[in-house]
Amino acid sequence: MQSRVGSVSILEEGQIPPRIIIHQRNNHLPLRLLLLFLLLGVGLVFLYVSMYTYGCIRIHDFSSSRIQTHQACVQRLASWTRPPLTLVHEMNDTELFSCASSSLNKLPSNRTPKIAFMFLTRGPLPLSPLWDKFFQGNDRLYSIYIHSSPTYDPDFDPSSPFYGRQIPSQVAEWGRMSMCDAERRLLANALLDVSNEWFVLVSEACIPLKNFSTIYTHISQSQLSFLGAFDEDSPNARGRYNWGMEPEVNLSDWRKGSQWFELSRKLAVEVVRDAFYYPKFKYFCRADSCYSDEHYLPTMLTLLSPRLLANRTLTWVDWSRGGPHPALYDVGELTENFFKDVVDGESCMYNNHTTNLCFMFLRKIAPSALDHLLSHSLEFFGF
Repeated sequence: MQSRVGSVSILEEGQIPPRIIIHQRNNHLPLRLLLLFLLLGVGLVFLYVSMYTYGCIRIHDFSSSRIQTHQACVQRLASWTRPPLTLVHEMNDTELFSCASSSLNKLPSNRTPKIAFMFLTRGPLPLSPLWDKFFQGNDRLYSIYIHSSPTYDPDFDPSSPFYGRQIPSQVAEWGRMSMCDAERRLLANALLDVSNEWFVLVSEACIPLKNFSTIYTHISQSQLSFLGAFDEDSPNARGRYNWGMEPEVNLSDWRKGSQWFELSRKLAVEVVRDAFYYPKFKYFCRADSCYSDEHYLPTMLTLLSPRLLANRTLTWVDWSRGGPHPALYDVGELTENFFKDVVDGESCMYNNHTTNLCFMFLRKIAPSALDHLLSHSLEFFGF
């Protein structure tokens, strides 16, 4: 208890002056402010993480399965050990191309390089039994990918190398950019197998002209990729150019070539990764005035990597009969002399040397010729 004597305050034993009490209470204020700021900081961090996570989910269309599929794709590519167990996935093209585009940074040193045979077709593969015979005994050196109409349900026998090799596909229309989309989709799916080193595009009407060993050696030992890219001043070449493609693609850059190609892994990644030239072709190269499958890859790859192109295709096609489609060959025309003329009838450059071995594949073959080709495959093709 406190008493006063005049103007002097007298404190009893153990009593603390009021102003000291106030001072002691004020000593707790900085600590409380620190705790307040700490809690505020934790709250902001939590809010940021929540918003980021929400944003990621939005990017992936709220589909947890697609997020997991894409993450599994990236993680598998990082491990560089084995190809996908299945070609079925739920990635859209953007996610697929993004994943495939990261597949060139590092390759396993112990891999066995393979050729990816990519079949672009609307439906059945009537000549697949001949390809079965061609592939026989070479399982470690090739892989197969099929892009067909999304409504087509294949019925290959489980013993066939084509069984289960259909990729998630979309409609591809002749002469339109959707055809190039299908080609890029095939390349992207094939890039997910890090053992695939070379990528060959063929159709349901294509056949091999040589045995597997010859084709594998020819492709694997080539210093260049096989894609035609010609600067042709004609209505069907430069005449299809649209001035709206400037400045990304100038008239002097415009090229024409065959749709059927063979690309190295490096060029395949460039095709899948491209987001610079693609929009120009999508909006300014349209059917009836411009056929994107004849111009997009020849022009784009000439701009990006001209020194890596042999500037010719490995697929023999006969355009001599005129019209928008090449000649179709059936049993009566498919003789030993015919194939000999195709294989030995021209000369070309291969690794800076002249050779007569210019074509590895032929298009187009009628389905009715299958039995004839199977019975003469050793005579015609060496297998």
